[in-house]
Amino acid sequence: MSADGRETLLVHRNGRRDDQHFGKYNGLGGKMEPGEDILQCICREIKEEAGIACDEVRLRGTINWTGFGPNGEDWFGFIYRIEKFSGIPYERNEEGDLLWFPVKDILSLPMWEGDRYFLPMVFDDDPRVFYGYMPYKGSRPVDWLFSRV
Repeated sequence: MSADGRETLLVHRNGRRDDQHFGKYNGLGGKMEPGEDILQCICREIKEEAGIACDEVRLRGTINWTGFGPNGEDWFGFIYRIEKFSGIPYERNEEGDLLWFPVKDILSLPMWEGDRYFLPMVFDDDPRVFYGYMPYKGSRPVDWLFSRV
């Protein structure tokens, strides 16, 4: 998040044509490595992908995606919001361009259809964490269920 909380940093996945996310906008993140916890993972991924250090991180939710993408993979994701960071973000990484966007405008960007269901909860003022389930059939979500605690 920008210092004033109005913008968020996204990656435009335009770096590799063989990327299943090609052309879409995504938040930053990735997969865990052996020996790290989820907080270490998100901070490492943010450092690798954007060149910045996480100073304040807030868990916003989790999502269980089943049957996702062309290979029907099952993914479990932790959705964090970086409240404060230090350093200057890269302009680009191997996945694509890193760009700041007003939070109020992000739903107008090309993205996975399912992202539109949970992104409002990432940026709202509700302090509760959301726990979601989103089954996919290929590239389309077929349902969206969540609870907040």
